[in-house]
Amino acid sequence: MPKLAHFRAKHDAPATDAAELTASILHVDMDAFFVSVELLARPELKGLPVVVGGQRDQRGVVSSASYEARRFGIHSAMPLRTAAKLCPQAVFLDGHHDLYGQWSDRIGAILAKYSPVVEMASIDEAYLDLTGTERLHGPALAAGNKLLREITSRTSLPCSGGLASTRLVAKVASDQAKPRGLVWVPTGREAAFLAPLSVRRIPGIGKVTETALKALGVETVAQLQAVSLEMLEEGFGRWGTALYRKARGIDSYEFFVDAEPKSLSHNQTFGQDTNDNGQLQSAISFLCQKASKRLRDAGLYARTVTLTLRFADFTTITRSQTLAEPCDLDAIFLQTIRGMFSRSWNGSATLRLVGVALSSFSAGSGQLDLLDPGRREKLERLARATDRLRDRFGFSKVQLGGSLANRAGRE
Repeated sequence: MPKLAHFRAKHDAPATDAAELTASILHVDMDAFFVSVELLARPELKGLPVVVGGQRDQRGVVSSASYEARRFGIHSAMPLRTAAKLCPQAVFLDGHHDLYGQWSDRIGAILAKYSPVVEMASIDEAYLDLTGTERLHGPALAAGNKLLREITSRTSLPCSGGLASTRLVAKVASDQAKPRGLVWVPTGREAAFLAPLSVRRIPGIGKVTETALKALGVETVAQLQAVSLEMLEEGFGRWGTALYRKARGIDSYEFFVDAEPKSLSHNQTFGQDTNDNGQLQSAISFLCQKASKRLRDAGLYARTVTLTLRFADFTTITRSQTLAEPCDLDAIFLQTIRGMFSRSWNGSATLRLVGVALSSFSAGSGQLDLLDPGRREKLERLARATDRLRDRFGFSKVQLGGSLANRAGRE
């Protein structure tokens, strides 16, 4: 995978930016990604309502639903038990996130062939800037069509795309293209394209804003476009300025390359609240190893370690500790996390979720001060060896002993 591009806000961007751009931003979105990956191994389930995320009687939420399941009102983040009531005949499958990550990496490698500027916005969606790639791949629309076809032909996974002058419109366009489609919004047609859509189709507009807009008689983007900037700013403050721009397809983002992440984090929500110390310690070890692996893959070192605990009553606490020197070794992070855990948990309270995060990154380490040279060298050799095995066989297949006890619950 290449170094990826990210977006940053241009807070002082004028409202005329969109008209000056060309339709060269492509948003690629995999269709029902988790379900599609599962169907590669279970082709007999094609055409059936399939839900990924856990079993119908488990406490948890839907990670992905096939389009056949969506016809019953099932959607991501819905409780599994609710989904089972809406569609009793649905097939429920456990998720395999390491497998999804492997397929995401394969897709990312294909994307990198079409543009040097790629942002993986999530495991199943990405933005590409096709500006300047015409000599290699032809006009942006032809390149987008070729890219989507190559993804499906090489992976057998369906995908959709949106091509526009701004990131916002490209994302809306790919959503309108689903499944297996490509929607192109020519420069200058952004506002007209968005006008007939519900305001909820605009990224960033959620239930709260939708309710507030309905109180003003605004339900479609066209109606939002008719509201003056002054009225929106009066009612919503700075968010009103953003609404005015979004309704016209103008976003305030630009690509910048080789950005480093702010933090790396992993959480685990338990199927049932637990106060089993062995299970909790195992989960913490697993999460710490996973975050450490991602850190080394990025060539970074972290100095701040954060523990998150969510109790059965949804009370959530976070505890952070800054190391004396930056580090990339599981053993150091895990020792720190376990110390914070022992000081934060009374040994009896039931927990719903644990999380581990690494932050305060740098490109160099000072590990000589943290460990004696002999032990540090052994830990570094162990980390490199396990990383190679995980890259070959999958992360869950190679675990340190402290995380094995709860392995079955994660797979």
